Amino acid sequence: MAKKSAARSGASKTAGKKNTGKKSAAKSGDKLSPRALAKASVKPSKPPAPKPAKPKAPKLDDKTLKSILHSLNEMKAEDTVVIDLSDKSSIGETMVVTTGRSNVHLQAIADRVIKDLKAAGMTGIAVEGLRQGDWVVIDTGSVLVHVFRPEVRAFYGIENMWSA
Repeated sequence: MAKKSAARSGASKTAGKKNTGKKSAAKSGDKLSPRALAKASVKPSKPPAPKPAKPKAPKLDDKTLKSILHSLNEMKAEDTVVIDLSDKSSIGETMVVTTGRSNVHLQAIADRVIKDLKAAGMTGIAVEGLRQGDWVVIDTGSVLVHVFRPEVRAFYGIENMWSA
C-alpha cells in the first residue's frame, strides 16, 4: 500500500534528497569561494611565516680568554680544554675546563685566575665552590671557567657533554 500512496502523491525515489541545482565543488580542480569555505568552516592555509635570522654570535673576548689561559698555565693547571659555546648556548661564549691536583691546588688556581682578571680591570666576576675545593666555577659573563679535582671532573664529564 505504501507503493500506491507514493505513486499517487507524485513523490519520486529521491524524495528525501534536496536538489538545489548547484554543482558540487568536490570535483578536483574546482575552487571554493571564500564564502563557501567559511560555511564549510575550512580555513585556507596561510603560508608559513619566515623564520627570523639567527643572530651571529659576538666575537670571543680574546683578552679575557688569554688572561685566563695564561693564569692556568702559570699555576700548572692540568688537562685544560677550551670549548666554544657561541652556537650551543646563551650562558657564555667560551667554556674553559681544567683540573687541579688537590683541593689546595684547585683553590690556588681559582684565586690566581680571579686575581689576574681583576688586575686586568674585569668586574662582575661570579665565583662558586671556592670554599669546598672540589669544583670551582668562575663566570666572567663571556667565559666560564670550571676548575675540578680529577675525580670530580671524571664523574661529571662536563666537557664531553658540551663538546658533543
